[in-house]
Amino acid sequence: MALIVKKFGGSSVANAERIQRVARRVVESANEGNSVVVVVSAMGDTTDDLIDLARQLTTNPSPREMDMLLSTGEQISIALLAMAVQQLGHTSISFTGGLAGISTEAVHGRARITDIDPTRLHGALNDGSIVIVAGFQGTSEDGSITTLGRGGSDTTAVALAAALKADLCEIYTDVDGVYTTDPRVVKAASKLSAISYDEMLELAHLGAGVLHPRAVEFAKQYNVALMVRSSFNHNPGTLVEEVAAMEQGQIVRGIAHDMNVVKVGLVGVQSRTGNLKRIFQALADQAVNVDIIVTSVVHDEQSDISFTIGEDDLDTTLTTLKSQFPDVQLSVEQNLAKVSIVGAGMISNPGVAAQMFATLADAGISIKMVSTSEIKVSTVIDQDRAHQAVQALHTSFGLDSVQEAVVAGLDSHA
Repeated sequence: MALIVKKFGGSSVANAERIQRVARRVVESANEGNSVVVVVSAMGDTTDDLIDLARQLTTNPSPREMDMLLSTGEQISIALLAMAVQQLGHTSISFTGGLAGISTEAVHGRARITDIDPTRLHGALNDGSIVIVAGFQGTSEDGSITTLGRGGSDTTAVALAAALKADLCEIYTDVDGVYTTDPRVVKAASKLSAISYDEMLELAHLGAGVLHPRAVEFAKQYNVALMVRSSFNHNPGTLVEEVAAMEQGQIVRGIAHDMNVVKVGLVGVQSRTGNLKRIFQALADQAVNVDIIVTSVVHDEQSDISFTIGEDDLDTTLTTLKSQFPDVQLSVEQNLAKVSIVGAGMISNPGVAAQMFATLADAGISIKMVSTSEIKVSTVIDQDRAHQAVQALHTSFGLDSVQEAVVAGLDSHA
């Protein structure tokens, strides 16, 4: 008998019919002799609807009260799913994040899990119940409800799997697994049977929406066996593991793109020791995530500094820099995208970056910035050329014929 954690996103529990489908799938697994823990997100667009409702009342809602509000979405889902499971004749019990023993930092809106006490969950499992846990939430040391931010339900599922020492953590979405690229952009995109933690982590950071990076980090840290599969069929999914079997000749495993990129430039920064620290510490203090950074010494010990951020962080970035560095000239370039190739085989195969640059050049696509690691190369290009770039690179690196593709939409995670 295996202990399996199953996570279902918002689209999988968007209405009563889909909740019943999830309940049947969960009961089916339990009837096969497995102990089952289910983590669910809020139904459909519930979280967005709650945020919109709060904004109708105030332009500056209390972070604590926002967490109190948003946590109700998952509580609706777990209660309804427990009822649906019970209707099928199986015992079931639902737990909020706090009741499930999930402790977090005292940070509202983006708390990190600090500890999990699975005692109550083990007790319910030993009683033969299917356990249903609210994703995306926990409680801080003072007992306040906190939410985990983007990807919180994925992270909850993997963290519970680690704490429970589960045999498998399954992330159910509305695609059949992890694809070589977004199948909405490239029709020849193919599902991978397996991918390494490191490759998946890079793809997740670079814009692939199937798994959130925090969940993959947890899985890698605690060696959790992670499977991505569809909630709408029983097709085999993609196994995320320590070392994925490399397909012969497949150096690049996937291509990701992020359409939410802005380039910020600082012109004429004095090249003094500590200036870079001052700039990026000020942004870090405002929780701005800086990606690619390029510096160059121009003249008279002055430097030009460019970096990329997400579109959502632009206002905070400009306000922070103007406040902290009023004498520095700023420039902003919007409507950019980041296109990246990822593959563990790149470590031992020189010339991959050159092939990427040649492919983009042949397509007439200009590269504005470049960032590399051992297993990825990222380029910043004009946003309106991003899909063309993905298609060209997918063909260039032989991903069009990895295996037969099963095209589906991409899920969004709470």
